[in-house]
Amino acid sequence: MLFIETDSPPPFYQEQLSAKRRRQLDQWFIGHRSQDYYLKRFEDFDSQGYLSPKWHWAAFFMTFPWLLYRKRYMDAIVYSVAGWSFIHLNITLVLVFFEFAFMSFVPDAYHMATRIGIGAAIWLFWSVMVARWTDAYYYRMARREIADALEQNPRDEAAQEAHLRREGGVSIVGFGLGFGFFAFVLLVINVQFLPLIAKQKEQALIFDAYNVAKNAQIRVAQIYEQSQSCPVNLPLSANEQKVGMTVANQVAGIKNSDCAVVATVLGAQFPTRYLNGKTLVFYHDLDSGNWQCVSSLNKKQAPKSCLAE
Repeated sequence: MLFIETDSPPPFYQEQLSAKRRRQLDQWFIGHRSQDYYLKRFEDFDSQGYLSPKWHWAAFFMTFPWLLYRKRYMDAIVYSVAGWSFIHLNITLVLVFFEFAFMSFVPDAYHMATRIGIGAAIWLFWSVMVARWTDAYYYRMARREIADALEQNPRDEAAQEAHLRREGGVSIVGFGLGFGFFAFVLLVINVQFLPLIAKQKEQALIFDAYNVAKNAQIRVAQIYEQSQSCPVNLPLSANEQKVGMTVANQVAGIKNSDCAVVATVLGAQFPTRYLNGKTLVFYHDLDSGNWQCVSSLNKKQAPKSCLAE
């Protein structure tokens, strides 16, 4: 679609046709849907004698369904395979380069937003380029099909009309297939890929929370051994931590304890928001004299040392 001849005259242009005859053939190919819009575009290209960029909103927002809607089935397959692969390759290359060259200068809190922004910018650029040349592409398809119809049936107007209506017009089924494909892709992402990403981020967040809480517990334990009292007013939280920590004499649900460090997950972003409010508790057990760990995380999430025996 982006590699369209811009030479004069436009490709497949039939100079021998009268304006009235050319309009009739265009109407057969376009069909009733948006006929006035495309006829105006086709007349513009014919009068200027070359193809040029225009703007097409449908192609900007939903190129793949539009191609199926306009019966460009093979082009839709090529676009989905080659076009999307080209986009993904460019996004990957730019992200890898940016990760090594510039990501260290970006605050940690904005890493994910930066990656999403880079991908969205590249996709937006591609969508803009496609939208600018879609009308020229569709004009080219019309001229090609008209040339084929005239060549195959030079004296049979009924056959010419049948050919153009078969190859042109619109397909509601194709339009539905396009959106059905997008729905399927979103379902696969939600069911297969999103949980994988969430699992990786979940493990990293829990690992960081455990390390922060464990270091705080070691500090509290040292003070407890020296003073024989729980330092409940000890400030433990630090800037940019995603874990809120407090020191308490008693924690609900824990008996025989006189000191505990409670670490609560805070500020977890999508797709691990469900971790917000989860706790890791390191408490001093009066019976054994040791520090032990419990967690509100489930058995699959909690660190092994925080699982009840």
